[in-house]
Amino acid sequence: MMKHVGTREILSDRLLLRRQTISDAQEMFDCYAKDGEVTKYLTWNPHKSVNETLTLLKIWVEEYKSLDSYRWFITNRNTGALMGAIDVVAYHNNNPIIGYVLGRSYWNKGYMSEALSAVINYLFNTVGTKKILIAAEEENIASQKVILKNGFRFVNLERKYFKNKDEFKIIFNYELSKKQYLERKL
Repeated sequence: MMKHVGTREILSDRLLLRRQTISDAQEMFDCYAKDGEVTKYLTWNPHKSVNETLTLLKIWVEEYKSLDSYRWFITNRNTGALMGAIDVVAYHNNNPIIGYVLGRSYWNKGYMSEALSAVINYLFNTVGTKKILIAAEEENIASQKVILKNGFRFVNLERKYFKNKDEFKIIFNYELSKKQYLERKL
């Protein structure tokens, strides 16, 4: 049985995962929200202005009122620099679906694998989740590597239409059960 507790800070070796605030709008915009290469595989398009980022952040910050909202900024534990974000984007059959984004200057350094590992641990051990779901576009090889590194297993693929991008994509779906997670830890 899940016990929703809301978004709490998570520390890992190099990262602090923390709540988002409206005052983060400029840094989020500069770090990744305006970058078309970074947002290429996201469900939303690159932002044209910091006001667009601010509007989105206001919605997300408001969602913290619900204890089943889990949304973090990924920051450097030592400097506090905003690097990206990771969150529960939705639920399917009561199982959280994870989404994430990382600023381009932080790619290929293991940060997203570390952040995802911390969130997995939080959802299984703090919230009591039994299964976590995640997906990646077929072409997003880097994301698939992060997912597999964290022990997720391929479930299926689907052809999905993205209205904001006006195109169909092949999506690979993955899942990780608490049992699989615990077996990996042994």
